[in-house]
Amino acid sequence: MKNLKFITALFLTSLMTLTSCQDEIDNESGDNPNTNTSNSQTASNLERTSMYDGSFDDFLDGNSCSSILLPVTATVNGTEVTIVNQADYQQVIDILAQFNTDEDTVELQFPITITLSNYTQVVVENQLIYDGFIDVCQTLTAAGDEAITCVDIDFPITLLTYSLSLEQTGSVVLETEQQLYTYISDFGDDQLFAINYPITATVDASGNQAVTFNSDAELQAAISDCLNVQGVEEQAAEDADALETILVDGLFQVQSVINAGVDTASDFAEFTIDFANDLSVVAENTVNVAVQDVQGTYQVASQTEVFLDLTFTGNVTFNLLNQNWAVTSFNNTTISLQSTTNAALTLVLTQI
Repeated sequence: MKNLKFITALFLTSLMTLTSCQDEIDNESGDNPNTNTSNSQTASNLERTSMYDGSFDDFLDGNSCSSILLPVTATVNGTEVTIVNQADYQQVIDILAQFNTDEDTVELQFPITITLSNYTQVVVENQLIYDGFIDVCQTLTAAGDEAITCVDIDFPITLLTYSLSLEQTGSVVLETEQQLYTYISDFGDDQLFAINYPITATVDASGNQAVTFNSDAELQAAISDCLNVQGVEEQAAEDADALETILVDGLFQVQSVINAGVDTASDFAEFTIDFANDLSVVAENTVNVAVQDVQGTYQVASQTEVFLDLTFTGNVTFNLLNQNWAVTSFNNTTISLQSTTNAALTLVLTQI
């Protein structure tokens, strides 16, 4: 078995040495802006887009730089689960989703085998060693050297190679992400390369559509755009978590509900709205105890914005609140919402 410390050091070193310089040398005349050194921005882009993406099981391992090789056994919020294949992930997701503001815990049963971003598989004997891999991943993420997952290059692609004297020395056809990663990470300092454009890639920021690129500059622009969108999505996810906590911890009333300029908040004046940790919500009439509580459910979600979905049953008045709402602003005392299907319908909840 390979030495674990050596693998960790190699993994960290190979990723942290990415820099942002680029030579401009031509395929024909020595002035081609798509020709690059091993430490160019394009080399970094190719290496990061072709890293092994371990983010698909983050709910299980909490580490986007690696994934766990199945089968594996884990204790999830006190319940032991054996995951034999990816279909079994749903068991873990269902347990984690039972409550929305509890502190989820996943205890892995060691030893486990993980696949790193450089496609190396490593046996991890205990949690302490695994924490070291998590620390490495956090360092890479903080440095902006983690895998780029929002651009998926379509294969095969061809790279042209050049000597430092500007003569083309050959070409290589790469069929997979792993081949591309290995080729770029092993590329020597004594030669140059260029992508043989055009190439296509699926880009998240373009609605998961295939985009054609004709230059390094176009590829770089697409990567910058999609990373910016990812940043917005990550912030929205954090905001969604914060909103869930405010909802569960508070008791609310309808301050305003305006539909086409008409405020009907008075229809809800006698009710308080209580959001529970199990995604249920109850509207209670605090003036007339003979009025039956209005039961409902809610869901907080996020994309580039935060959304609150409300569904009440058994009371016609509350049908107006049965909307998917975009959260336009929120703090510890006030939550402002706008219907995603009717821009003229807005709702403001205030904490009592």
